[in-house]
Amino acid sequence: MNYKLSPSDLTFLYDGCKKCFYFKVKHSIAQPSIPLPSIFTKIAGLLKEYYDGKRTEELHPGLPPGIVKYGERHIGSKIFSFENHRDTCYIKGRFDVVLEFDDGTYGVIDYKTGNPEGGASKLYGRQLHSYAYALENPAPGSLNLAPVSMMGLLYFHPTSVSQKNLKSLSFDSDIHLINVERNNKEYLRFIEDALGLLESPQPPESAIDCQWCEYLKRKQKLL
Repeated sequence: MNYKLSPSDLTFLYDGCKKCFYFKVKHSIAQPSIPLPSIFTKIAGLLKEYYDGKRTEELHPGLPPGIVKYGERHIGSKIFSFENHRDTCYIKGRFDVVLEFDDGTYGVIDYKTGNPEGGASKLYGRQLHSYAYALENPAPGSLNLAPVSMMGLLYFHPTSVSQKNLKSLSFDSDIHLINVERNNKEYLRFIEDALGLLESPQPPESAIDCQWCEYLKRKQKLL
């Protein structure tokens, strides 16, 4: 088997419930999806449109000099293969923003709306690693951008409101940059662990707090 791995599933579903991850990737049986509130989709779209093509110095002073080059592009990686594993896998997804720095390297960032959390870099690091790996090791025909020298999260946190007239209201926001450290060795070790889980003939145990697995158990008892 050659499994398709989504960066978001590797970030949230794998840590949330490995049994649900197993069934989604291996058998295409997914948890019910919860749509992102449309206001956040709208804000993200406006941010990407506003910063597209601008210098990184206008985005945040902590970024290396360059330009905001790419927004919301689909990417795919070459196939991962490991010794002692019969199956393989690959990354397929879509990044938020890629920066092109003046030194010829690239940066992968995600826009976030809200107050930055202390564990944000750990939470989203796996997702950003997936984007970076796919850009540097693309499948044939996929976007090829290398090397990726920087990964990070850019938080826009509303702090105040201003109103110019009765039909216009504006929010002012603080902008926080959280750099995410690159660790390819740890990332590849994680991918190998995920592949080993998928190769197992039996799914792992459900997470204790997985409401979807609990719902399925109760439903099965009623049938």
